[in-house]
Amino acid sequence: MENFRYLKPATLEDAISGKSEYGSRANFLLGGTDLLIAMDKGVVLPDAVIDLKGISELKYLEERDGAIYIGAAVTWTELLESELIKKYVPALWEAADLVASVGVRNTATLIGNICNAVPSLEGGAPLYVRNAVVFLEGKSGKREVVIQDFFTGVKRTVLGDDEMVTGLKIPVEAKFGEVYIKMGRYEGEDLAQAGVSVYVDGDNNYRIALSAVAITPVRAAKAEEFLKGKKLNPELAAEAAELALEAIAPISDIRSSKEYRIHMCRIMVKRGLAACVSRMETGLPALSTRLI
Repeated sequence: MENFRYLKPATLEDAISGKSEYGSRANFLLGGTDLLIAMDKGVVLPDAVIDLKGISELKYLEERDGAIYIGAAVTWTELLESELIKKYVPALWEAADLVASVGVRNTATLIGNICNAVPSLEGGAPLYVRNAVVFLEGKSGKREVVIQDFFTGVKRTVLGDDEMVTGLKIPVEAKFGEVYIKMGRYEGEDLAQAGVSVYVDGDNNYRIALSAVAITPVRAAKAEEFLKGKKLNPELAAEAAELALEAIAPISDIRSSKEYRIHMCRIMVKRGLAACVSRMETGLPALSTRLI
């Protein structure tokens, strides 16, 4: 690990000022579960590390104005322990329950997860099906970006060199059912081979998102349009699952083959559709839904 300057600002303004000074040569630190490993391996060599953990403005988790607001410093454990998340964003709650281990969840954050922008990120699919909005702030001001527009590639986002993500919001829905399903090789600290999140509302409008099977999370637009307004049955679910496969472009790697990912995404979409409809109709709670 190379020498670097360590900054720990007390305010958001100071953090943005530090990032503006160093630009792409500085990295923000929240949980550090990805950054510190990358630095230790020499993959990331910043001139400055800006520690955000002391900034109280980033520690909010609340419901207001018809949305759930999550600050950048909120950990996965805090999401998992939140009754607001379990009630209003159950797919994200399920994703939190499947993140790595207790030790990682205690320090890692949802915002760090999306900023790292790896294809297998746990937060991607649940945020996609809820049309989450990401808050960005830099020297030039504030802006909001819909989550589908936030990712531009593997470990790439729309963040400018002088910007940071301060949080995000997720619209509160009235009547809905949703689920997140993760396929992993074993229990514990394993990245997803594939992740699927499915949502349905009271008018039978569906949203289907998949992660770890393309360079960014993706929405299965053709499958969503095919199901729109229809009451689900096994035949429709099977056809929608086939259409969802058109949205993905998986690869073969150390965790899974391309063919296996395609096969399992078909199964996961069908199961996800059935589960979210059942939850909407029966009010079933969120569960841990790992599929191995």
